[in-house]
Amino acid sequence: MALPTLYANPSAAVIRSLLQHTHDVSVYAKEMAYPLHAQVHELDLSNGRLVLEVEYAGSDIERYVVNGGISFDLEAIKGSQALERETYSLSNVAARLHKTDSTLYHLECQLPESVFVAEQRGAIRIPFILGMQARVSLDVYLHELNVPGRLRNLSVGGCMVDIDLSESVAVNVDQEIPGISIEFPNGESFFAEGKIRHIRPFGNHGYAVVGVQFMQLTTHQSEALFRYVTESEREAAYRTGANDKLDYHSPLFVPGAKEKKILQREAQEREKRARQSPMERGVMDITHRLQVGLMYMKTRDIFPAEIFYDCVDTLRYLVEQDRKAFLFALSLLREEPEWVRHAVQVAGLLADMLIIRDPHDPKVREAVLGALLHTLGKPLLIGPQLPSLKVNMTPPQKELLRGHVAALRDKLTALDWTSSPTCREVIENANERLDGTGYPAGRRGEELSELVRLVTVIKAVNKLMHVRNGIPPRPPLDAYRMIHEAATAYDKTVLVEYIQIYGLYPIGSLAKFSGGFLAWVLDIDGKGMPIQVKVVKNLRFPDTNISSELGSGDFSQIGKLEDIVNPADYGVNVHKVH
Repeated sequence: MALPTLYANPSAAVIRSLLQHTHDVSVYAKEMAYPLHAQVHELDLSNGRLVLEVEYAGSDIERYVVNGGISFDLEAIKGSQALERETYSLSNVAARLHKTDSTLYHLECQLPESVFVAEQRGAIRIPFILGMQARVSLDVYLHELNVPGRLRNLSVGGCMVDIDLSESVAVNVDQEIPGISIEFPNGESFFAEGKIRHIRPFGNHGYAVVGVQFMQLTTHQSEALFRYVTESEREAAYRTGANDKLDYHSPLFVPGAKEKKILQREAQEREKRARQSPMERGVMDITHRLQVGLMYMKTRDIFPAEIFYDCVDTLRYLVEQDRKAFLFALSLLREEPEWVRHAVQVAGLLADMLIIRDPHDPKVREAVLGALLHTLGKPLLIGPQLPSLKVNMTPPQKELLRGHVAALRDKLTALDWTSSPTCREVIENANERLDGTGYPAGRRGEELSELVRLVTVIKAVNKLMHVRNGIPPRPPLDAYRMIHEAATAYDKTVLVEYIQIYGLYPIGSLAKFSGGFLAWVLDIDGKGMPIQVKVVKNLRFPDTNISSELGSGDFSQIGKLEDIVNPADYGVNVHKVH
């Protein structure tokens, strides 16, 4: 729907429309490691004056103002279940910085007169705003890896694509890609070879944006692209009310039969999704920040210690705030990339067990940091020989992956970051075993500290209880038995301690009851038996979702506890914002 033509500044009108929803504003600069979170303090719709308020304790805030201008992202979360994202990015907006308090600043901005941005060589960049969309597919490695995304802007020179943060590990700056496909709502499509020009995190819901330059365009491709850019410009002008002579959508953006089916399916999926609890959002935020930290290491050659330590401190805070809610939220990371899921779950359980042992142990922070960083070497190895960590790997790929500890160590050395002895101990020895069968150094027995013995048991249980390289997950009892039977590989005293704390039916497990019901375990008693569950499915009506909490006194309604099952086998999934 077009905006009324009451406002002299279309950019201000777009911003105003997004401010009606839950939103985040982030000010970013290429030279700065972290974006500044901002609030819209003032917005004048007639003259385009925008005042952003930011809080910053550092001494170098001026570095966010580059050549008299700032760049910022606006991300709005819309819909009755807050699961639809809409974004707007502005770069090089004229701005002046004013200090209003010891750590409070105002950025007084003059928004551009048009939503269309002039690029170098005279091209115009068209933002995809106010519901404009096109689907994108990036061929990162030919026939090996394809990354889906959404178009955020378009010009005859290139485009900006919004992709899932988890997919960004395979994309590098200056990387040439075999192809980028853009499909518009009416079914028309455009294909070209491309080159990655930049990549950065976007917003707070697990996304990144990738700048792609179109390469090797034929005359036919150039003509088609010019038409798509012209039609996109027309659509943006219609939606913002910038041209009151336009009174209908560009045909490109009228959904065809295929797009209507996709939109209908997405709407149905959104209706199924329940809102996350604050604890679940807190844990999910840690997974996003860990991936952002990796992106900075890969694309900017800096070690963002502040991001990683913030993840550690947040983990500890969440454990101490509500331990059982934390353990449940930790279990819901099933849809995240395996290296991220494994890192956050192992670090979370390590924090939990160390705090139970001694809440005042000074080594907790560095030990948990080591557990979080340990798997970062895996995505660092992604390349032509290992295009993805999601596939069932060949023997050479598995062997390559065994070098992830060395890859991380080399990267940390190149970034000139030195870890503490405790952190380094966890990073380097988390895959070692008491009998010398671990890697990378084959250490054994007394060479492995009490802390490492704890980490190895937590890691081993976690690996067995999740899908791994095509191998289905084991129920907790089977996982415990396999580790116990692994002769002298693991410390059995630590295994007993683990079982005593988490039980045979750990919080966050999906339990099957004899009445045909599936339920998440929310709480267990001192013997490790469930005493509170959240019923989510009746297998007699598999297409219907339930959400009903029961205490042990009401378990007779759903039958006897039979076993712990794999959520994926029953279509019980966790979804993220789109």
